[in-house]
Amino acid sequence: MLKELENIFKALSDKNRLRIVNMLCQKPLCVCELTYILRLSQSTVSGHLKVLKDTDIVIAQKDKLWVEYILNQSNPWLNEILPIIKSQATQDSLMENDISIMERADRNQLCKK
Repeated sequence: MLKELENIFKALSDKNRLRIVNMLCQKPLCVCELTYILRLSQSTVSGHLKVLKDTDIVIAQKDKLWVEYILNQSNPWLNEILPIIKSQATQDSLMENDISIMERADRNQLCKK
């Protein structure tokens, strides 16, 4: 149990992963959307998502054309930690900006192949 908690805190020790978790509190997102919002390369975003998946913070699910990432609501540690992330996010201009961009982003335009 302690090792699991340690791994979760390690995964959340990166600001970009915290930003991802904060956005996923709002709605499921695909890699294209996260890449656009975070202004990071697809490989970097995928690497962050892998860390979050490996610690059971997020899970991937297929939605028509996209693979969406959602928070793993069955993770008991995450349910304890999310309120802290959410409360701090409202006080952080970068995270507030992420949400603003996310709300305006159009997946159909961003994810054209």
